[in-house]
Amino acid sequence: MCKSGYYGWKIIGALAITETISWGIIYYAFSVFIIPLEQEYGWTRIQISGAFSISLLVSAGMAIPVGFWLDRYGPRGLMTVGSICAVILFYAYSQVTTLPALYTVWVGLGITMAMTLYEPAFVVAAKWFVKRRGAAVATITLAAGFASTIFLPLSDWLLSTFGRIEAKIYLAMILAVGTIPLHALVLRRHPADLGLHPDGMSQDDPATRNSPGHQGATFREALSQSTFWWVAMAFALSTMSGTAVRVHFIPLLIEKGFSGEAAAWLTGLIGAMQVLGRVIYAPAGDKVSVKKMVGALFIIQGASLLLVLMNVVGNLNLWLFVALFGMSHGALTLARPAMMADLYGSVQYGRISSVTVVTKQLATTIAPFGAGYFYVQAGNNYTWVLWIAISLSLLAAVSVTQFRAPTSTFPLDSARQ
Repeated sequence: MCKSGYYGWKIIGALAITETISWGIIYYAFSVFIIPLEQEYGWTRIQISGAFSISLLVSAGMAIPVGFWLDRYGPRGLMTVGSICAVILFYAYSQVTTLPALYTVWVGLGITMAMTLYEPAFVVAAKWFVKRRGAAVATITLAAGFASTIFLPLSDWLLSTFGRIEAKIYLAMILAVGTIPLHALVLRRHPADLGLHPDGMSQDDPATRNSPGHQGATFREALSQSTFWWVAMAFALSTMSGTAVRVHFIPLLIEKGFSGEAAAWLTGLIGAMQVLGRVIYAPAGDKVSVKKMVGALFIIQGASLLLVLMNVVGNLNLWLFVALFGMSHGALTLARPAMMADLYGSVQYGRISSVTVVTKQLATTIAPFGAGYFYVQAGNNYTWVLWIAISLSLLAAVSVTQFRAPTSTFPLDSARQ
């Protein structure tokens, strides 16, 4: 039977808070400061976006060692140190006055992304839960879905009220207070460290031991299957498409005549729609084929981008874009870790999932820089960027047709310990 007050839920609650803050500040706030940096130092959008792209590349490079560390040592030390370094680097970001300094800071922040954002949190959920793994991942992502909704308007308000430097310092302070104590005091490596079992169930509970998610593939077994690579490719293409538009959406809206504040609020609403998408996906994911669900989500993402190209009175197309893009993006964030854990189990989830993180992040790294490049090549126009993003979403949908169920059953997690 499941024990009440299972400690795993305390960990999930802490991660829901820290992921919201970390994503809001380390990731989403970047777009608020693109135009101020252009205006203050005369740097081009390509140069500024390049720093963010480099950070994503560094994050990708760190994914596999971080995954191996998490499987062996757990999240507590890693995520605590990652948060401390992120605070220091974000303060340093407020002081940069040269491009080399900007790139140096974002190289460091790329390392902290790998140490603090979703992937370590998903590994924790996979280790502490089997039957309730979907609910645990959903709890984290539902909360963090509000990261852009909270921190884009907050960052814009801090910028307009205090200026670029002070705004970043205040954000660094929020990051410190909201993440370091929770990571240091709450996180634990594995239920067994506290004499517990996943989900709070007894060791021999058949509901837990017979669950597909309680079986585990090794790193080599997972990578030997073609489905693994099709999954990695599909999510990489989708993420590249979404990131290109997401990072440049505020500048795009400003060029369409929106104020900086209105652009930040509209972009932030994408986060709220992500939450709605996850609320819809969570119960549907257990009843509808994952293959069909993910394919439909990729198509919806592509269709939403097509709306941005339209000119509609009252900007109804942009409101529809925010709703559809946000919901599809939010549901896909939930679908990937759930799919990986269901296919390959939890025993080596950290290192297995880290490979999909590398492919996704390598594709994502190209997106901000690539979007900036095509924007300039098109005469400071985002039309090419949007058509390329639409094509990538549709290619992701085509990749889904190659997904196949595992051809073998992997040994129980306990046999791999």
